[in-house]
Amino acid sequence: MTVLDDRLVSVYDDVVARNPGEVEFHQAVREVFESLAPVVAKRPEYLDSAIIQRLCEPERQIIFRVPWTDDAGQVQLNRGFRVEFNSALGPYKGGLRFHPSVYLGIVKFLGFEQIFKNALTGLPIGGGKGGSDFDPKGRSDAEVMRFCQSFMTELYRHIGEYTDVPAGDIGVGGREIGFMFGQYKRITNRYESGVLTGKGIGWGGSLVRTEATGYGTVYFVEEMLKASDDSFEGKRVVVSGSGNVAIYAVEKVHQLGGKVVAMSDSAGYIVDENGIDLDLIKDIKEVRRARISDYAAERGVAYVEGGSIWDVACDIALPCATQNELDETAARTLVSNGCIIVAEGANMPSTPEAIRVFTEHPVLRFAPGKAVNAGGVATSALEMQQNASRDSWSFEYTDRRLAVIMRDIHDSCLKTADEYGAPGSYTSGANIAGFIRVANAMQAMGVI
Repeated sequence: MTVLDDRLVSVYDDVVARNPGEVEFHQAVREVFESLAPVVAKRPEYLDSAIIQRLCEPERQIIFRVPWTDDAGQVQLNRGFRVEFNSALGPYKGGLRFHPSVYLGIVKFLGFEQIFKNALTGLPIGGGKGGSDFDPKGRSDAEVMRFCQSFMTELYRHIGEYTDVPAGDIGVGGREIGFMFGQYKRITNRYESGVLTGKGIGWGGSLVRTEATGYGTVYFVEEMLKASDDSFEGKRVVVSGSGNVAIYAVEKVHQLGGKVVAMSDSAGYIVDENGIDLDLIKDIKEVRRARISDYAAERGVAYVEGGSIWDVACDIALPCATQNELDETAARTLVSNGCIIVAEGANMPSTPEAIRVFTEHPVLRFAPGKAVNAGGVATSALEMQQNASRDSWSFEYTDRRLAVIMRDIHDSCLKTADEYGAPGSYTSGANIAGFIRVANAMQAMGVI
């Protein structure tokens, strides 16, 4: 591990002691702390006023039971979470994840990342995250509806357009948002459009929101390429995952002249040397909710069960699946295969060891998820603006705003990295720029 600045060691040790067993949260905190040495050297008041300590402690942590009845009439029980981490810049904002791996440490890591990601957008939104260990895979629409209604029956009392605005994440798409919004409306007797984002276009949603995280990821990489007078034209790209982020990252790469040759799901990965057939992937994943192996069978291309998608040679790697999916071995394989850019479409998909490989390599450039995938939450904030003004923007207008936001985040990362003695480091730039914006707001508001 990178050695922490002496002034931050005791703060980090206290975070670990206060949050035992939450390894993903520890990893996220340490990753930010590794960038902060030049900040605390220049601004020691952030330590003196315990700003850094307070940033690592959620303002509120909510855990609740979620009972529901399956189609066989059996009562099932899951656990729900909402961590309202920091509201210095605006109402808590962040997605809900429904996946068996969800526990408090996962939600806290995601919420901590969300603080800085949201700050980087320049929009007035704080950081939060939530979810449940419920697995929607294999469940009927009726079962998913009953779960979502039970989940919202508790969550509704903690959220609101000026308080906390959840959205989707892994396992939570338009179907789940619809069921939860319906239950919120039913309980509160209010059509409060701004309480959830990722809604359907016909009932308060925003155009581009579905595409935003994937599109934004690629817009950020486009700026990375432009910084070295390059482009996507002719680039060979590998995208892990086959969910919402991955699908629309592939779509935008193809629009910009690159070719995505591999995608994956939790069971394995496909390699299509002619370029991924996006219409088929959308049908398999968004309509049929099937496995990516079906693509290989129908398209007649290679499918590798298990294994590592990062064995596939590429110029650009976009990890868009889940946390810690890309380890040191995979990182070394990407480097040896000539990869020039790794940009995180998912939240913390690269292990610390993998990041070290990337940052020590003289050619490859690495950019972290809190900067790269901020387009999703940025467009959620644009959805909130439309809801507040009872307005609806065109796809083209919203997409242009997304592209500008991603360009500004890219430029802010490089400018801040230069200012704090880490030229070219997107990781340092993102961590420091996000931290300073939140820390200054917290300092202005006093000890709260």
